[in-house]
Amino acid sequence: MGLTYVDIEVAHPGTLAKWAKVRCLVDSGAVYSVIPSRVLEDLGIEPIDEQEYTLADGSLIIRKKGIAAFRMDQRIGGADVIFGEESDADLLGSLTLEALGLSLDPLKRELRPLPMMLARHVEPAK
Repeated sequence: MGLTYVDIEVAHPGTLAKWAKVRCLVDSGAVYSVIPSRVLEDLGIEPIDEQEYTLADGSLIIRKKGIAAFRMDQRIGGADVIFGEESDADLLGSLTLEALGLSLDPLKRELRPLPMMLARHVEPAK
């Protein structure tokens, strides 16, 4: 099984004035995206919380979390983002993928458009 990397752009969700490009490993098993702290801070994105995360080896770490805008090609969406530290991999997680309307094809290791569906209330016939 191969790895999939993509270039994604990140911005402050309140302005969208300045975008930074980051190369990320697509990790559909990760909930959140991880972007280097220095990139997020340079964009003016501030932490809103801290959370504990479990690593693959079972150890626990604490990281800051914020909210960012993400852009890939013509797709733009917003999602929670983890402030990555020096030893952290830059990741594109499932919440960001969904916000962009994308999913990872696990066999071809390619991003594909996610079918977008909405529910609609219909009055029952009388």
